Amino acid sequence: MDTPLHLLFLLFLLASSAALVSANFYNDFDITWGNDRAKILDNGQQLQLTLDRFSGSCGIQSKQEYLFAKIDMQIKLVPGNSAGTVTTFYLSSQGPKHDEIDFEFLGNLSGDPYILHTNVFAQGLGNREQQFYLWFDPTLDFHTYSVLWTSNQIIFSVDGSPIRVFKNRETELGKVDSNYHYPKSQAMGVYSSLWNADDWATRGGLVKTDWTKAPFVASFRNFKAAATSSFDAAAEEEALESNQEQRLQWVRKNYMIYDYCGDTKRFPQGPPPECK
Repeated sequence: MDTPLHLLFLLFLLASSAALVSANFYNDFDITWGNDRAKILDNGQQLQLTLDRFSGSCGIQSKQEYLFAKIDMQIKLVPGNSAGTVTTFYLSSQGPKHDEIDFEFLGNLSGDPYILHTNVFAQGLGNREQQFYLWFDPTLDFHTYSVLWTSNQIIFSVDGSPIRVFKNRETELGKVDSNYHYPKSQAMGVYSSLWNADDWATRGGLVKTDWTKAPFVASFRNFKAAATSSFDAAAEEEALESNQEQRLQWVRKNYMIYDYCGDTKRFPQGPPPECK
């Protein structure tokens, strides 16, 4: 049975207390590629990822993996002309049938908005993209991007406002669609990266990275993580008076620019079963 969204948001309140502990990037992450273009600053409290023509990408990976968790990261995106670049914050397991939960920030020309690209993979199958504009300039200051991943559903949030909910409907839909899976059995690490993707990231690859504007820099801080098993299980049984569901609908009405469920060219025979 689906847990109501407003009940799950009680977990967000609990996570804002002692359950979530700010990480130290020195202690909790490994620099996996990019070498000195990934720099840990302020005694481990901040991370900078830098992209230039010679590096192509840089990134980090958490030392710990999680099976159901509440994950936060504060990010300040590449300012100015960021076309062709992609900044990421995501969870992923390993292997060809991996699970993955994505935040990807697609850069754009100066003055044009970033596109927040979200996706969910389960058993190696993705293609569940939803995209959003943001209601603020994400390059001027740090903003908090969060994933609450439970056995029931995944909630994507920005500064505490839910933007997307992906529910576990495996029991219902597994009988009619063998390709439908929910990420529930593979522990996932946390990753962040900055890379050049000008073959697709901005206007389908029509706008290329302007390397005269390099280096491109994205900044990260206040990573927090807690396994959802550490929350009081009784929390999901309590009601929470909240406007979160209304906020979700407001974001989706005003800022969602793509939903795979409504893509009739991609799915001429009708949307995938979980969309119905």
